[in-house]
Amino acid sequence: MTTSPGGSARQQHDFPVIRKGFAHELQGLQDDMLELGSMVEKAVSKSVDALKRQDLESSRRIIDDDRFINNKRYEIEEKCLRLLATQQPMARDLRIIVAVLHITVDLERQGDHAAGIAKIALRIGVEPLIKPLVDIPRMAVLALDMLHRSLDAFIKLDVAAAKAVVGADDEVDNLHNQIYRELLTYMLQDPRTINQATYLTWVAHNLERIADRSTNICERTIFAATGKMEEIGASKYF
Repeated sequence: MTTSPGGSARQQHDFPVIRKGFAHELQGLQDDMLELGSMVEKAVSKSVDALKRQDLESSRRIIDDDRFINNKRYEIEEKCLRLLATQQPMARDLRIIVAVLHITVDLERQGDHAAGIAKIALRIGVEPLIKPLVDIPRMAVLALDMLHRSLDAFIKLDVAAAKAVVGADDEVDNLHNQIYRELLTYMLQDPRTINQATYLTWVAHNLERIADRSTNICERTIFAATGKMEEIGASKYF
């Protein structure tokens, strides 16, 4: 049996098997990221629904379940680091792993925003709402659509789709400004609404941040696909 200068016959034979195993692990990593994204989507949706229905027990569960989102993030990070250390990926594979590391942080933070909305719901309690919640649920739908589309764009490494997601952020921002102005009017007209109106502005802010973090995911998609970091959504968080 002959060998090549690059290594033994066994090494030459094993290499494709090793790379096949790496491809499987890389796919599993992305599947884990999508699972985390699904957990976050559910948490955000449930938090806004619990606020609207003033379901305090559901709000408490959302806060308690945030630990599962945190744990999933740490699990994914450990897998990323193991792949980096043992497989020494190059080029696009390396960029995908680095992008997943960053995206899981944004997803975990979005989970924190969902828990924040649930905490606000507990602060408002069963006090009658100063107005029917219409625009806040609309804002949540838009933000969640951005999140879902941003993750889909990453899995497909679709740069055009990633950039298209960012355009929806303007609609979220406009709705956020509308909610803020309306709640400010309530506070000026009746000081007794200040406490609850302030809480509701925080809810809108959390939803705005969820949308902003989806633009971060889109930026990482462009990086993974092209190797270039491109700022397509300036952060408005201070």
